[in-house]
Amino acid sequence: MVPAVLTATLHAVPVFIGTDAGAHSASKGIYRSEFDPLTGKLEPPQLAAAYPSPGFLALHPSKPVLLAVGGPRKPFADGTNAVAAFAIATDHSLQFLGEASSGGKGACHLAVDPSGHSVAVANYDDGHIATIQLDDHGVPEKTISVIANQGTGPDPQRQEGPHAHGVYFDQAATRLFVPDLGLDRVLVYPFDAATSKLGKALPPLMTAAGAGPRHLAFSADGRFAYVINELNNTVLTASFDKGNLQALGTVATLPGNFSGSNTTAEIEVSPDGRFVYASNRGHDSIAVFRRDVSSGALTSVQQAPCGGKAPRHFKIAPGGRWLLCAHQDSNTISVLPLDPQSGKLGAPATTVPCPRPICVLFQP
Repeated sequence: MVPAVLTATLHAVPVFIGTDAGAHSASKGIYRSEFDPLTGKLEPPQLAAAYPSPGFLALHPSKPVLLAVGGPRKPFADGTNAVAAFAIATDHSLQFLGEASSGGKGACHLAVDPSGHSVAVANYDDGHIATIQLDDHGVPEKTISVIANQGTGPDPQRQEGPHAHGVYFDQAATRLFVPDLGLDRVLVYPFDAATSKLGKALPPLMTAAGAGPRHLAFSADGRFAYVINELNNTVLTASFDKGNLQALGTVATLPGNFSGSNTTAEIEVSPDGRFVYASNRGHDSIAVFRRDVSSGALTSVQQAPCGGKAPRHFKIAPGGRWLLCAHQDSNTISVLPLDPQSGKLGAPATTVPCPRPICVLFQP
């Protein structure tokens, strides 16, 4: 018989954690933990690689390489941020491979195209959108496209200019979608995987004025997209057909009787496609919606306490029975049980300390 401790170890899944290493943070870089999807146990994270403010993380689709926005280790002359690559060893430790300019300031999100030849970056501070070519080892090598948009939104404090907040490739890798919080639109660009180039902007998906689109998630069948709006605390449902997004409707992430301040952050569709999850910072909850797989429409199910302050990011664990929630302001990560049948979340089963966590990434 295999000892219980060894059994848990065999089922453990590596978890990488991006952090905010700002002036008031104890973070030193990217952290690593182990998660058991059978028991829901999360080990206390340990430093995996020192790097300045490695916020959002992504995995290369075919190589043992992790990419992160942040830094740079050595300042670039133009003051831009960086995209860095780290080799993932067999023991899940990280080794720095190299970095390149993110093409803008305030790099906050990245995505690797399905071919593994390019990485796209959203730069929040100046709104720049960039694509960077990766070399044969998965290391950022050359900036190919940098797009600088213009415009404002009705909120003078948060929408005084463009603020690209996310980048997403479609399944065919022919389009790049960019929620821009400052412009109240999801920008759409043709993408050439062979050259890493972005083409001339296509018609965008418009949100309500002052909505502040932040992130999005596609349904697994590619027919619908769900956009989380940071400033007006809503989720917008859009149909997706032939590269075009068409708004269908919005739902609130907050209960009707909530009167405090709140901003939303992350959104994810459940692995079986039946539910959508969205995080509230202020109300400090995860909003759960039932999803009609035919029409894409959402119905509110729950606003579950997330177990900490400011749930900047979360991720449903492999197996679909747990949700890991990263609390930026309380410096913790909580493990919430997830009922696959009802979609509902339970009270946190485990909470571990982690300095300013803002991205959770499971390694397959």
